Amino acid sequence: MLGGILVMGALGVVVGAGLALASRLFYVYIDPKIEAVEDALPGANCGGCGLPGCSANAAAIVRGTASPASCVAGGPEVTAAIAAILGVEVKEREPEFARPGCTYGPADAELKYVYDGVADCRAAALLDGGHKVCHIGCLGLGTCVQTCPFDALSMGPDGLPVVDLSKCTGCGSCERACPKHIITLSSRAIRMMHLNALGDCLAPCQQRCPAQVDIPLYINLAGQGRYRDALQVIKERVPMPLSIGRVCPHFCETVCRRNDVDEPVNINHIKRFCADAELNSGSRYETYLAPLSGKRVAVVGGGPAGLAAAYYLRRLGHASTIFEAMPKLGGMLRYGIPEYRLPKKILDWEIEGITGLGDIDVRTQTRMGEDFNLQSLKDEGFDAVFLGVGAWGSRNMRVEGEDLDGVLSGTQYLIRMGLEEDVEIGRKVVIIGGGNTAIDAARTSWRLGAEEVTVLYRRSRQEMPAADYEVDEAEAEGIKFHFLAAPTKLIGENGNVKGIEFLRMELGEPDDSGRRRPVPVEGTETVIEVDNVIAAIGQFAVYDVEALKCQDGDVTMTRWNTVDVDPDTGQTNIDWVFAGGDGVTGAATVVEAFAGARKAAAAIHRFLEGEERVSPKADLRTKVWDGASKDELKVLPKIPRNKMPDIHVEERCGSFEEVELGFSEEQVQDEAGRCLQCGLYCFRHN
Repeated sequence: MLGGILVMGALGVVVGAGLALASRLFYVYIDPKIEAVEDALPGANCGGCGLPGCSANAAAIVRGTASPASCVAGGPEVTAAIAAILGVEVKEREPEFARPGCTYGPADAELKYVYDGVADCRAAALLDGGHKVCHIGCLGLGTCVQTCPFDALSMGPDGLPVVDLSKCTGCGSCERACPKHIITLSSRAIRMMHLNALGDCLAPCQQRCPAQVDIPLYINLAGQGRYRDALQVIKERVPMPLSIGRVCPHFCETVCRRNDVDEPVNINHIKRFCADAELNSGSRYETYLAPLSGKRVAVVGGGPAGLAAAYYLRRLGHASTIFEAMPKLGGMLRYGIPEYRLPKKILDWEIEGITGLGDIDVRTQTRMGEDFNLQSLKDEGFDAVFLGVGAWGSRNMRVEGEDLDGVLSGTQYLIRMGLEEDVEIGRKVVIIGGGNTAIDAARTSWRLGAEEVTVLYRRSRQEMPAADYEVDEAEAEGIKFHFLAAPTKLIGENGNVKGIEFLRMELGEPDDSGRRRPVPVEGTETVIEVDNVIAAIGQFAVYDVEALKCQDGDVTMTRWNTVDVDPDTGQTNIDWVFAGGDGVTGAATVVEAFAGARKAAAAIHRFLEGEERVSPKADLRTKVWDGASKDELKVLPKIPRNKMPDIHVEERCGSFEEVELGFSEEQVQDEAGRCLQCGLYCFRHN
């Protein structure tokens, strides 16, 4: 008995020692933080986070390789609980949803080969990138549908994925499964900050548009009668569509593929119709605004660039204050574009829509260099500064007599009209120049009662920088054009201009602008009688350089006296100072000012959020990448382009009523039907 007890005791000691040793060898430490996070998770194990179950997700969250908000099944309450465990702050942001990025099904794009392999996009992509000629197009095998854990995707009748937004949680499973990156998580904030890049599916019109508007998408939506949705797409890149729909030179239409069939789609006037639909609806469409970040940005200049910067910054969650030297906001939209092209009541409504977003303060009649400077803005507590100064300076003709009474600069002439001052114009007016300002000055003079208005331009009509349709309208109103003519001196009498002498020119070799250089023809001096001469030969931004100095350094300027910025971000040599618009590019178009402001606003947002300050290098596609064969376009039927209705010329004289009346809904539908919905390599054939 005693022996047995001793044996059992010894055995117990050995087993205990073994267990003690095993506990040391096989000890598993459970991180209490991981355990707490896992307890906070719903235990759904749905895979929406992209990890194999909630345990794996909890470990990844604590390691920092997954976001505290990575659980899509739990919602914001779970995110808040996890954030509390980790001791981090939760910030509200716009929800993200899956968004297919291709509009062409298997029947639309040509095939490289017939694919009979595994019905999985990932498998097909392993064979030379897939069976479609378009290397960025959807393969249509539905792998994204199969991997969606929430049944939010289905394949549509054209073989493309369709998203049910009521079910989509933004988990990203489809994005991870797609080998062509056709379907991605997206939100308006993401799209606002995105710059066109290599690999994006871009139609030629979108490639050429300075603002990078998704033109095929909004035309498609407009064609469905979804004007509100179309306008939301437009506002991702153009914050003032009412104005731009009236004054944009529509570069996009010059590369429209319908040019190879008949005439380009009337893109800009579809845009205007969508914007007018909001104006005429009696209420403003709701716009998503990110929660305020607590950061403040000073926006110098209340023109197109400044207004756009304030708009995008507020949508991204940042308050701003606009500093404007003139009595009202609008910049050259108000003081440089005549009423008959852009009525001020429409401009006012659009500006009110931006300032009405809230947390956008306005200080008018406040001039940089006199009332504030960079250092004072920093001292006032602004976290960043955006310089959106316009091109308000006018170039001189540098000819004898330009200081005579009756000689005006085109810019100042239009500014005085914008200020609603009384401007007296004589019977005979000559405009010098060939840009849009010259045409605006000529058409304005005719409306003010000038009997004979002549535009002198030193090159031919082909080289004129003014929009063709503006020149056509001027000719319809009786404006005369004298091409290949350059002024040599102004002739005065009793201090007033009475005549202008000019030389005939001929075109020589191209200059730096790519246009043929005008060369004077000796002995061709001609004098014509005038009452006024309006010089519209160039504009430039005017800076008080002293005001651009601060404790952190002096803002670097270029040799053209424009602000020197990083072309990818609009950031200057001072990290908290950014710039865009005419003060960076020189005198340019409104749509280009919007583009520069959006790019800078995205960079300011990253700067304020402590993210990577330099945007990834982007191929902005200034050179159109056209992979479609023109032979394919020959099969398309010719469909006449819809023309913008306008008031008759007889009704325009002496009146500043808006000339263009706007499309009807029927015209919009017709024009939307003409759009080929181009991608890079394929387009709609029917």
